[in-house]
Amino acid sequence: MSEKIVSVVRGTGSALPARIMRNQDFAGVVETSDEWIRQRTGIEQRHIAGEGETTVSLAEAAARRALEAAGLVAADIDLIVLATATPDNTFPASAVHVQHRLGISSGFAFDVHAVCSGFLYALTTADMYLKCGQAKRALVIGAETFSRILDWEDRSTCVLFGDGAGAVVLEGVPEGDPSGRGILVAKLRSDGAHKDKLFVDGGPSTTGTVGHLRMQGREVFKHAVGMITDVIEACFEAAQIGPDDIDWFVPHQANRRIIDASAKKLGIDIDKVVVTVDRHGNTSAASIPLAVDTAVRDGRIKPGDLVLLEAMGGGFTWGAVLVRW
Repeated sequence: MSEKIVSVVRGTGSALPARIMRNQDFAGVVETSDEWIRQRTGIEQRHIAGEGETTVSLAEAAARRALEAAGLVAADIDLIVLATATPDNTFPASAVHVQHRLGISSGFAFDVHAVCSGFLYALTTADMYLKCGQAKRALVIGAETFSRILDWEDRSTCVLFGDGAGAVVLEGVPEGDPSGRGILVAKLRSDGAHKDKLFVDGGPSTTGTVGHLRMQGREVFKHAVGMITDVIEACFEAAQIGPDDIDWFVPHQANRRIIDASAKKLGIDIDKVVVTVDRHGNTSAASIPLAVDTAVRDGRIKPGDLVLLEAMGGGFTWGAVLVRW
């Protein structure tokens, strides 16, 4: 009988474009104000990709920092799963491009597309490959350049999103470590009935264009808290824990009001919530790994901590993952 494997986080990394766009910078672009954006979203600034900065370049930078934090080199990696809705090319996968830029010529790499939930889908996918022995160490990356698909005349969406990338290194190790580290539970969901509430109005097979992001903000907000609560409570039940057992809650960074409402409904202490939406805006699949890396590097998330990750995105897709750090 083969030994049971658990996926442990070995290191984290992130990357942000050089340009910072503050709320005040929207003056003259669309009719809005710093007060209006802060009050409704909690966002103060976001990073916007410039010339030469792409999803792949940001993903590579985040991956290199994660490898450094893990004390590993690129050759140690035999799987890359990259979550993005804004790839450099329709094909090949951005993950393959990152693999090449890192100098890896073995193993396998592919993209996952679940929009804002993408990182959790990618993390869960990598976890399964490690557990079944198809790979030993994985780079899981969330990277986006949503600024490239925004309608900069639509004030309801253009103020919300930013660009960036985050990455983690996962390693499959035999279960039984006294620390209990690793991915403990993952719950993923989707419901295509809601696809028209948050979508891009273009694509190779329909319009032959990239298209622009469109969103029914009130509808998304209306569904968000309930869907988030559903998967988190499923994680609690599977792990036989409650909100008081959580050390850190790292939600998708879309809107401060959704984050606060979700924590309150779940009974999670607001002091345990990692918030970066004020600095990054909504970076879609990059959101959670960016927030995680921020909290790891500033000393909040420490080895042994019980960390709850959660996201909801276009589709709708949503999910939660429970990790012992």
